Amino acid sequence: MMGNDQTHNVVIRRVFEAPIEQVWKAWSDPDDVMKWWGPTGFSCPLAIMDFREGGTSLVCMQAPQEFGGQNFYNTWTYTKIEPQKRIEFIHRFTDQDSRVLDPAQIGIPLGVPREVRHVITFNVLDDNRTEMNVTEYGYASEQARDLSQLGMEQCLDKMAGIVSNA
Repeated sequence: MMGNDQTHNVVIRRVFEAPIEQVWKAWSDPDDVMKWWGPTGFSCPLAIMDFREGGTSLVCMQAPQEFGGQNFYNTWTYTKIEPQKRIEFIHRFTDQDSRVLDPAQIGIPLGVPREVRHVITFNVLDDNRTEMNVTEYGYASEQARDLSQLGMEQCLDKMAGIVSNA
């Protein structure tokens, strides 16, 4: 097996001080998504959610002015949704009309694939604590994986703030 055939996955485990309903809603409710999508300093001015198997959501993260202020659009096309247990979707970089873009064309680092399969799982720990696991598949380099992991960790930091205050 050649070395360049190897891919790298983001794997994150988080425990939220919140009931599973709150953590689930953070992925499905557009108002919630707009509060946490995007790394630290980024905002989410748009979340059009079509949260169902076969549906595609369009979300936008806006860079802070010091990073150019541009908008990055993504679609999440859902392949499996098991309520309060599992969400599987394909993440793609797109334009505002959901047309798929090559990540490198819009300044995304090399090694980030055009399609990133995401699997999010949820486990109830007790009435007020929920474990969530996020896996993102198929990064071509450790650097791309590490950058994506950092971004998702920062998103989940913001998510923790909204679900625990709900």
